Amino acid sequence: MTMESLLIILVIGAIAGWLASMIMKGGGLGLLGDIVVGIVGAFVGSFVLGRLLGVSLGGGMLGSIVTAVIGAIIVLALVRLIKRA
Repeated sequence: MTMESLLIILVIGAIAGWLASMIMKGGGLGLLGDIVVGIVGAFVGSFVLGRLLGVSLGGGMLGSIVTAVIGAIIVLALVRLIKRA
């Protein structure tokens, strides 16, 4: 993995985590929290959209961000559900 690809992963994770936390009205999780939620969300979103639903949002940065945001929203919803229990 090159330094450039690592930087892109971190930027997409930060953007996706921040957008998901704003959509879910939970407030920001801080930079590190947003990056973690965004990266985990990218894996979840790719699994849910690609494997379960068979949907592709296209390649490139925008498709990756949208997929990661959808996955991060799912992750945040599950975390909130577990915290309530």
